[in-house]
Amino acid sequence: MFDSVQAIDWDTWKAVDVATLLFVIKDGRVLLIRKKRGLGAGKINAPGGRLDPGETAAQAAVREVQEELIVTPTGIQEMGVHRFQFVDGYSLHVHVYTATDFKGTPTETDEAIPLWFDVDAIPFEEMWADDVLWVPLMLRDVWFDGRWIFDGEAIVDYVLQEGRA
Repeated sequence: MFDSVQAIDWDTWKAVDVATLLFVIKDGRVLLIRKKRGLGAGKINAPGGRLDPGETAAQAAVREVQEELIVTPTGIQEMGVHRFQFVDGYSLHVHVYTATDFKGTPTETDEAIPLWFDVDAIPFEEMWADDVLWVPLMLRDVWFDGRWIFDGEAIVDYVLQEGRA
């Protein structure tokens, strides 16, 4: 049973899926989406999704933003990683990126509605429960490594480390 972060051997843990999130942060604002389908549908999040075969996490992050918002992010930097273990057995390894700019005009697609927020007015109450804990680190350019256990949308346990190991 997945009831504590310490109970998992993270050295041998392997995620069912590897995915990305990419936050475009420009002029004191952050570009987020209201997700229309898939894991977290209805929530506000950053654009992102699962890696395609042969794709790096950085390539997937750019592709997902292009698919979800019809823009190409620029000035990309990896800011952290998450390992999510759900009590139902699903697991997800997420690479988190930021971008300082983009080319194009954020456009609604069948996957996402683009939304801009001031960095000090992010609607955490409409996001995943963990976001309020690590997004502020990312906004301060602090690398993070999160290990999370979720039961549905609720956090069961977590460890969030600042800085690279």
